[in-house]
Amino acid sequence: MKLNRIASALCSVATIAAGICGTNQMLAQAAAPAMPMQMDAPKKPMSPPAKAEVTLGGAAVSIDYSAPSMRGRAIFGALVPYDKVWRTGANAATTLKTSADLQIGALKVPAGTYTLYTLPTAGGWSLIVNKQTGQWGTVYDEAQDLGRVKMMVGATAGPLETFVIDFEKTMGSATELHLKWAGVDASVSVTAAK
Repeated sequence: MKLNRIASALCSVATIAAGICGTNQMLAQAAAPAMPMQMDAPKKPMSPPAKAEVTLGGAAVSIDYSAPSMRGRAIFGALVPYDKVWRTGANAATTLKTSADLQIGALKVPAGTYTLYTLPTAGGWSLIVNKQTGQWGTVYDEAQDLGRVKMMVGATAGPLETFVIDFEKTMGSATELHLKWAGVDASVSVTAAK
């Protein structure tokens, strides 16, 4: 009988001790500084979005595109084959928006939104203005072409790692549209209609 009471008392003490230890562990965990969660930084896209903008005689002209990089690859005549229509950038179609009628080279382009493609060849380039919009860059419907214009082709000062579209030599209602990448600079004149 005495033995049972001693055993029961020991069990009670053990239960209380376990409760205190458990509580102390919980308090210690609550008091400990939280370990910061490791968050992966969002990955930069391989061909990030880019924009070229110009104002011509009060008219807003913009081009939205994705800018691929060379990353050690041969570009024109290889990654971008000659004699095939190119999306002129990467990812979604390259989009031209203009609030005024434009003259791009010899092509009249009414105010609106268009897709720009190019046709690089070993002997020269053509800029294609296409009426279809909102498509992926590799989707090309020649029947939707507004027209094509020849571009001047020159060389950049050195190889450009990342594809760039920009406007240069802007004066009043006239500018030059330049497509530059991997040592190539293809350009065409752009004028806002008066």
